Amino acid sequence: MKTILVTGGAGYIGSVLVRKLLEANYTVRVIDYLSKGGESLLGLLDNPNFEFIKGDIRNQSDLERALKDVWGVCHLAAIVGDPACAKEPEKARSINLDASIQLYNLCNAHGVKKFIFSSTCSNYGKMSDPEGLVNEDSELAPVSLYAELKVSFEKYLLEQSRENQCKPTVLRFATVYGLSPRMRFDLTVNEFTKELTLGRELIVYGEQFWRPYCHVQDISNAVLTVQESQNEIVDFNVFNVGNTEENYTKKMIVDCILKEIPNGKIKYVKKDEDPRDYRVDFSKIANELGFKISRRVPDGIREVKSILENGFIVNPDDDKYRNS
Repeated sequence: MKTILVTGGAGYIGSVLVRKLLEANYTVRVIDYLSKGGESLLGLLDNPNFEFIKGDIRNQSDLERALKDVWGVCHLAAIVGDPACAKEPEKARSINLDASIQLYNLCNAHGVKKFIFSSTCSNYGKMSDPEGLVNEDSELAPVSLYAELKVSFEKYLLEQSRENQCKPTVLRFATVYGLSPRMRFDLTVNEFTKELTLGRELIVYGEQFWRPYCHVQDISNAVLTVQESQNEIVDFNVFNVGNTEENYTKKMIVDCILKEIPNGKIKYVKKDEDPRDYRVDFSKIANELGFKISRRVPDGIREVKSILENGFIVNPDDDKYRNS
């Protein structure tokens, strides 16, 4: 059984991905310093194919221990999102770029074969053609520290020697949503649904701006797909992760929620300038890897509404459900 190391495996995406890797008969090791606790992994601790290391990817000795006998790495660990990076810029740079470079170099030294990096569609910033779609070959125009660091590490990976043992693949994730063992309510679909389900007035700034969205289960499926794809297709390659039909404006998201919560109260606040405004073409991952999504935004809305109405989460406003 191949051993896969998932950095940040206790996080929103990581805790879903780890379960999918275990179901696919990989041995999974997680390194995470549990900044938001480790409840998301509690159900896995008695799985003989699961191993947890509490560690910091900035610490070389932690990485050396984590990389022992590892075949592939799924690198998710990061300070995630614009607000969190803006709040602690030095920490963000040390983790999202410096520690990531250290991790890749150690992977190469340890003979790790595959390195999958979780990047972001935020790298596209603002579309030059408001009527068009951006794809993997479009110019990157990061407008936040979070995206700048992602772009810098992408560039570092793709400039590595093709002779290196460790072959990188870059995945640019759409904005994620849906249920996870480490739930987040600071993501657009989840947050909008939470506010309206709880009977509050939802204030929406700049309802006309576009983003692509993808369910956390499908993001994880895409990582697994790359993990199991032929090397010549994915090595040193970049894939947007999502579905072209799942580009929405904020108003379109609200309209989807109002179909489930017709009496929802909305206040739109005019905002003409948003530095991020992009619609993304996801045909490459579909055509080259056969990737298909299994859920759409309305499915995620119904999931989040259901867990809140049924009291699965006692205090969804708790800071532990936010990254910022």
